[in-house]
Amino acid sequence: MALITEQQRQRANLGPGDEDWLHLLVGDWQLISDLAFADLVLWFPTGDGSYVALAHVRPSTSHTVFHTDFVGERIRKDLRMMVDQAWESQKVQKSAEQPSAELISGLTSVQAIPLVRQHRSVAVITSHFDPNQARTPSNLELVYRQSADDLLTMGTRGLWPDFASPTGSRRGAPRVGDGFIRLNVDGVVEYASPNAVSAFRRLGAAEVLQGQPLADLTMALVSDRRVVDETLPLVLQGKMPWRTEVEFSGVTLSLRAIPLRDESKRWGALVLCRDVTELRRREKELVTKDATIREIHHRVKNNLQTVAALLRMQSRRMSSDEGKQGLEQAMRRVSTIASVHDFLSKGLNETVKFDDLMDRQFRLIVEIASPGQRVATRREGEFGMLDADLATPLSLVINELVTNAVEHGLANRDGEVGLLANRYSGHDGKDWLRVVIQDDGHGLPAGPRREGLGLQIVRTLVTSELSGEIQWMQSEPQGTKVVIEMPLHRHRRDHHSV
Repeated sequence: MALITEQQRQRANLGPGDEDWLHLLVGDWQLISDLAFADLVLWFPTGDGSYVALAHVRPSTSHTVFHTDFVGERIRKDLRMMVDQAWESQKVQKSAEQPSAELISGLTSVQAIPLVRQHRSVAVITSHFDPNQARTPSNLELVYRQSADDLLTMGTRGLWPDFASPTGSRRGAPRVGDGFIRLNVDGVVEYASPNAVSAFRRLGAAEVLQGQPLADLTMALVSDRRVVDETLPLVLQGKMPWRTEVEFSGVTLSLRAIPLRDESKRWGALVLCRDVTELRRREKELVTKDATIREIHHRVKNNLQTVAALLRMQSRRMSSDEGKQGLEQAMRRVSTIASVHDFLSKGLNETVKFDDLMDRQFRLIVEIASPGQRVATRREGEFGMLDADLATPLSLVINELVTNAVEHGLANRDGEVGLLANRYSGHDGKDWLRVVIQDDGHGLPAGPRREGLGLQIVRTLVTSELSGEIQWMQSEPQGTKVVIEMPLHRHRRDHHSV
């Protein structure tokens, strides 16, 4: 989703990478909101001297100051002066320092922080904190707020957010409340929140982290360093803005570092940590179960293919043409079931895109049924997403009808077989599917039609498994047309009632 509209982009003086930088900031500024115990609003110039709110974030460490969202609104008069000064001066402005502070609600302490890149103001963040709700600040709150100020100051110099920061939303990414550690330039712990101390105690560390080098303390716990992420020491020393994990004695910690620096040097770092042991254990269980299910599907497919191969071998030993033909047809049906099973096992979803299966199967069915013939194929329309347990019976029906069209409708001649599908709304207002298989061959035989085993299978599957209807008719100008109409809603209802 675009943060800046095309109209705003044309009016703004954006440089290379500025918009991506703002997207990165909005993706990560929950961190600052939680540290500052404040609502943050991102203001962007409109081109006519005003500003519009592009984004608004609320803290998860305290209550919100604003219950309504600012996004899309123009800036209020009482904020505009402060934001203008921040934009022009490229320095943080505070409400207490403004001569017009009485215009700003006495319930809220406000700061305006310019976001500067390449010596150009790109946008302004306003931070809104309610001092009337604050208690006597604890050491944790003081460290949190100082850290928020440090990061915002880096924002005024274009140093935060860093493009090397981790993106994405992997489950278990640490947040401020999960565990917070502040390091000095040498990687020594200056402050560790109670949750951070608890997390490292579960890992096997001492009760006191403060005053200890975090990297030395952690690496001493890891016995087999061959399986340790090579980025771990850099994260533990706060040298790189990366995310990693450490696992020891069945405990897994997720770690993220945010270096604190100015234009010339790094002078400290923040480290967020979270105990993700249960999350990773459940993920491993899911991976194991998924692998087991896939192995079962693979064996079922192989067994079906083995059955088809045995039928093929047996048919070659048959002296009777009728027996040989029957085994070959059985082999073809088993192969179709194996192919559909293989397709379904790759998704493991309740619904499948049946068109993908037919794109693969339709031409293959014709080629197998028409050795020595030139039979063209034509496919029109879309099946769409169908319930997975519809796929096998419908595939078998199409297989039998297409094979029948080639072997009987186009017997001893070249021609074309068409497969058409479309969804429509029936008289009951529900979704229905119409499938048409037609050829330009000999047409229906005169007199009563004798159904072989294949067509009996088709009729049984259509009426019993698909709850549909099937009709055979002459195709114009010549050939045969078979029309299947089946309700999709009835099948879903039956499926969920089981």
